[in-house]
Amino acid sequence: MDKQVTSTRIQKDMELFEPFTQTPGQGITRLPFSIEVRKCVDVLTKRMERAGLTVREDVAGNLIGRLEGSEPDAPALVIGSHFDSVKSGGNFDGMAGIIVGIEIVRMLRDSGTKLRNPIEIMGTHDEEGMRFGTGFFGTKAMMGEIDDEYLLRLKDSDGVSLYDAMICYGLSPDKIKDAARDYQKEIAAFIEVHIEQGPVLENSGTQLGLVNSIVGMQRYLVTVTGRPDHAGTTPMDMRIDAMECASKLISRMSDWAKEAGGEGTVATVGFVQAAPNAMNIIAQEVIFSVDVRSKEACRIDQIVGNMCAELEAVCSEKGATFKIDEKLKVPPASLDEKLLAMLAKSCCKLGLSHMHMPSGAGHDSLQTAPKIDTAMVFVPSKNGRSHCPEEWTEYSDLANAAHLVYDTLVSNYTHSTSKEAHF
Repeated sequence: MDKQVTSTRIQKDMELFEPFTQTPGQGITRLPFSIEVRKCVDVLTKRMERAGLTVREDVAGNLIGRLEGSEPDAPALVIGSHFDSVKSGGNFDGMAGIIVGIEIVRMLRDSGTKLRNPIEIMGTHDEEGMRFGTGFFGTKAMMGEIDDEYLLRLKDSDGVSLYDAMICYGLSPDKIKDAARDYQKEIAAFIEVHIEQGPVLENSGTQLGLVNSIVGMQRYLVTVTGRPDHAGTTPMDMRIDAMECASKLISRMSDWAKEAGGEGTVATVGFVQAAPNAMNIIAQEVIFSVDVRSKEACRIDQIVGNMCAELEAVCSEKGATFKIDEKLKVPPASLDEKLLAMLAKSCCKLGLSHMHMPSGAGHDSLQTAPKIDTAMVFVPSKNGRSHCPEEWTEYSDLANAAHLVYDTLVSNYTHSTSKEAHF
């Protein structure tokens, strides 16, 4: 297979999705259940159909294109990633994995190869969690982990519930359970190609990363409530200052992450909102996010425990109150060793340099790995940049990933009698 042809086709597809953003000229902003996502999905549907896939949209808004294998009742090999984005992000995060999947189907078609297993290319919805503060919505729904209470409880910054957002998007949230799949029978494996979003591959001159583990994640939205008073006339010892309480906690998060130690242990406060948010009024309320990640769940729990204890102590001392709303809790995951071995073998066969590496970012694979054989392939990110307009990956690197996964599938799952087949 000609890598230049593969690279050119991937580039052509990727460029189709650059216009679908709420922030033209300032990166890609494609929030879940938005008109930008709907336009993106409409074009993805056409690209999948042109590649020869039978396409459907599930109740969660995931897009699934299917190519039957020689044994249609065999479980499917799913290649996928997400089509939503962060605010003012890049065009490669998530979308590259879907486009690479479509290209793999084209490669199978061009070579006249038919796998034993059906192959599905999946675009997942709301992986980032940018609008509702959670994450992995599409894959959680596929795994049967979403219910009506979840849809009604979660709201965006405008007070729109996830339930209502789905209705406006054209879905039927009352049927969310229909998005769940009998994954043990229907899905043999989940393979995700993704940009690294870090500098390791580029700095080491390595063409591909084979991900062996993904950090666990916990996300919270913390609300501290005090009392609004005049900034000039209220003595310091008579204030119930929500900002003072919140800032004491926020300033400790990085220290707690360093104290917890361990590989990939980080803590981030990326969102802060104050009310009434006026220069001459003591803050009545401060809302802020907390994102904690680590390869070891105990270290995450340690940091979260410190956060809860500090909130209790500081607010009690000042007479303030607080509320902690858990948005996401996913444990660390190890990826499938046999799939990794197959991918490594194909790397050697194709002459592609590779390294085994962890992922410090969460991905849909984090949600599938505990229950489905899962593998991830990383491609280099220019200067390690991601979640910004400068995000960039060479199309030739994406072509390398396409050829790697194609070779792995063809080498292992063309014949039903293959003893190596793991799916």
